[in-house]
Amino acid sequence: MDAPLRLACSPGFDLVRSRKQWAFLASSLLMLAVDARAAGADAIRLNEIQVIGTHNSYHAGLAPGVEQLLKAKRPEAVAGLEYRHPALDKQLSAGIRQVEIDIYSDAQGGRFAHPKSIDWVRAAGLPADEPWDSPATMAKPGFKVLHTQDIDYRSTCQPFTACLAVIRRWSQSHPNHSPIFILIETKTDRPQSDGELTEPEPFSSQSFDALDAEIRSVFPKDAMIVPDQVRGKFPTLRDAIRAKQWPTLRQARGKVLFLMDQQRMGPVYLEGHPALRGRILFTNAHPGDPDAAFVEQNENDVAAIDALVRDGYLVRARTDWNTQQARSNDTSRRDALLASGAQLLSTDYPTSEPASWTSYSVGFPENLPARCNPVLAPHNCRSDLLDPYRPTH
Repeated sequence: MDAPLRLACSPGFDLVRSRKQWAFLASSLLMLAVDARAAGADAIRLNEIQVIGTHNSYHAGLAPGVEQLLKAKRPEAVAGLEYRHPALDKQLSAGIRQVEIDIYSDAQGGRFAHPKSIDWVRAAGLPADEPWDSPATMAKPGFKVLHTQDIDYRSTCQPFTACLAVIRRWSQSHPNHSPIFILIETKTDRPQSDGELTEPEPFSSQSFDALDAEIRSVFPKDAMIVPDQVRGKFPTLRDAIRAKQWPTLRQARGKVLFLMDQQRMGPVYLEGHPALRGRILFTNAHPGDPDAAFVEQNENDVAAIDALVRDGYLVRARTDWNTQQARSNDTSRRDALLASGAQLLSTDYPTSEPASWTSYSVGFPENLPARCNPVLAPHNCRSDLLDPYRPTH
């Protein structure tokens, strides 16, 4: 029997004469009730919550010379890039629980060490842009973090493993946080431009082996939730999520999940790894496929989103595009998605980073890092118990 209960049951116990003992009893019972509520929150499953994420979370904005050059030639392109984010750890402290990182393969090193726009800016007679990244860092083999090669190349962290290390350190210093979702976009395109952009490397199965290895070099096995854990004894991920096998918050606290952005890269990542056996990332899959557990639904089709969520899928959706909603303060898309079951709501303007043109931002009441999913959470779910770390701005 617990000490307070033994005290209350003892023959000599007198509530009137023992106010301190009564206060101790009441306090202890309250603590037991709080612990019980926390235990209830721990039983909530990972897909039964909703979090706010940032789009291109590493984005540090265009270099001044590049911005001036593009405004003269392609002002519409500049308009869509007028956002930037603070360092990843600051975003996590502000309540963000999903980040997006764009990576280019650089197996030999040095491919992106000298952005061509530095030369274009100089040739146009504009004030020179200083190199952004350390030449030594860019010369080493490994994945590099960029939005668009040669043009939009400034990141708050470089290379990819350095970005992961920022997240890992924050996670270690906040051990009970709700899970952090890390969306990875593998960049292979060379957009049309007035100048020739650096040719990106294609992503092969071997590239993805190297990607998994880089992730494992920063995050140990016990710090991640990977497809093998969710699949368990089921033959496919699809079977597992249908059987409600997403981990509980108790199992997911203090951990990260890696998600793949482009659906077209899924088949390459799956080569030699059916149903994602042995892989780290959850693919952006076609519903019903053996690797299907995560789906992007960025078309704002709330009915389709809610159907996927009820079917067990983890869904990511974007609340705003290319600064458009932020400039006009159009909240219709944002509000519809906040009411949906999409677990990951991505924005360029979280509550801690409102748009400069308007008051537009995306967040939860009381700026909670996570809340009960509006469509899927059980009736006893309490948003204030899902994540103990209240945002700091």
